[in-house]
Amino acid sequence: MNLNKLGPRNDKNYYKYDQYGNNPMPALGPIGLIGLKGARDFSNLVNGYLVKRRAEYVEAAPEAEGNIGFLRDDYHIPVNTFRFSSGEGKAVIDSTIRGHDLYLLCDVTNYTVTYNLRGISNHMSPDDHYQDLKRVILAASGKARRINVIMPYLYEGRQHRRNARESLDCANMLIELTNLGVSNFITFDAHDDRVANAAPTSGFENVPITYQVLKALFNKLPDFTITPEHTMVVSPDEGAIYRSMYYASILGLPLGTFYKRRDYTVMKNGRNPIIAHEFLGDSVEGKDLLVIDDMISSGESMIELARKLKERGANKIFCIATFGLFTDGLEEFDRAHKDGVINNVLCTNLIYRSPELLAAPWYIDVNMAKFVALLIDAMNHNASISTLIDPTAKISTLLDKRSKAGC
Repeated sequence: MNLNKLGPRNDKNYYKYDQYGNNPMPALGPIGLIGLKGARDFSNLVNGYLVKRRAEYVEAAPEAEGNIGFLRDDYHIPVNTFRFSSGEGKAVIDSTIRGHDLYLLCDVTNYTVTYNLRGISNHMSPDDHYQDLKRVILAASGKARRINVIMPYLYEGRQHRRNARESLDCANMLIELTNLGVSNFITFDAHDDRVANAAPTSGFENVPITYQVLKALFNKLPDFTITPEHTMVVSPDEGAIYRSMYYASILGLPLGTFYKRRDYTVMKNGRNPIIAHEFLGDSVEGKDLLVIDDMISSGESMIELARKLKERGANKIFCIATFGLFTDGLEEFDRAHKDGVINNVLCTNLIYRSPELLAAPWYIDVNMAKFVALLIDAMNHNASISTLIDPTAKISTLLDKRSKAGC
């Protein structure tokens, strides 16, 4: 049997075999996919890739179909998260989950989900989404074989450390989910993955999206050139420096960074206001720039930085962020694109994106659904996911292909 047919090429650990290399080992249990409110569109995409991948397995190794629940048309488990008019809620799982390996997809940023509160249509906040996640876990406790949470945008991830007398919400969330029986927690480009130290006995994976972003960038802009003479990576602040360093190192590009000069005598909205952004690095004159961050919140800082880089003579500017929140709308980005300040913005589909954002001429959507399906499939077999999480080899292959194509 050709092992490569059943998993990524040159990765025999992805799908485990017996000592003779013949029969696939059974999964831990049937996959149960639960897309919570706010993540159901993305969950449907993930399910489609899972169905396709499992069908390919069975075509190559018919014996795999003997595993209970291995091949299904739909891996979703129907779940209702009700809200009473008082605002209280409950979760009800509408089919059996006994022995299942559950994967709960949760998007805490989806503000479009509403519920009735005393006759008023109330938009769900991150706190509401998190409460629903806990309710589903409580409903599944004691029945499922294993509970895994996939929360792309880390709940309260920006509140990752204590600077004064303030709450540590993200750390408390991880402790709480571990105590509820969650076996594995998957997130993407956490603001600071050291928060995992709050729950050292549970599985915590912080997954980068570097390969998928570069692939989307090259597919959308096939003529985009990456050379040290013409291209540069820029970190918008000191918090994004390690993420930007990886892009610069893997692409062989120079790195520049901004640091935020703050007024520490004033506190505004829980933070010291920024006085100015100061740039450190080589000249950006005439170069195309990749500005890397984990999220775009209002986008005010990103546009301000882009304008400063343009003043320094930068050519094209591409803003890359894992999560595009755009909390203040798209008008400023529309204006910046029209003025030639930014060329494109790349964000993933791991969280909700408005129709207006998807239709914006400057926006490039990065599809992560197939990758999440691969993660779920590997975890379901207790296979190593290190080769999936580490994008270095795949990026090198991608760059080699572009080099051979003359790009």
